[in-house]
Amino acid sequence: MTEKTRRNPKQARAQATVDAILAATFQLLESEGEGRLTTNRIAERAGVSIGTLYQHFKDRDDILAAMGERQAEALRQKVTKIVLAAPEQDAIRTVIQAIMGGIEGSPETRIVLMDALFKARGESIMSEHHLAFVDAIRVRSDLNLVLGRESAFVLTHAVVCLLRAAAAEPELALDPKALEDELVLLIESYLVALGARAEKAAGEA
Repeated sequence: MTEKTRRNPKQARAQATVDAILAATFQLLESEGEGRLTTNRIAERAGVSIGTLYQHFKDRDDILAAMGERQAEALRQKVTKIVLAAPEQDAIRTVIQAIMGGIEGSPETRIVLMDALFKARGESIMSEHHLAFVDAIRVRSDLNLVLGRESAFVLTHAVVCLLRAAAAEPELALDPKALEDELVLLIESYLVALGARAEKAAGEA
């Protein structure tokens, strides 16, 4: 039996423990909110000792960051899959849909996880969303433009930050489909304006 084979059961148990801790954290966020979320409560709900929890995570924020990381990876894979499969006219809409549905839970839970995600990986997660938009735009044959750094910044922050604001204000009772339509209009209108500006600049050159 190889060393790698001997390690597998231990690694599987460690992963199962991490999964249990993350699942317990999500359940507590949903049922009791962030205010009552402590490592002791998480360990109790997960069925592990507090010492075991601290073998895997240094504190509560570390657990939330890990949850955000997991959600971000799932979102990245989802966006990539959808962009590859989407027809031209639906590419931007499907990216918007993927981002809107990428974070699970109640509005309060989504805010906590999104904030933890941005705290842990603010710049890199925006880069991932930027790449998703670039891929979606690339398949649009009617748009002949190259996104600059500033334009990509506006695009990604417009969508992600507006969705965070929507989650932070559930009392507005925004209709998800109507919000999706408005975000698609915002992005497509901006891209059309960028294309028109690029054509004008080329004509004046």
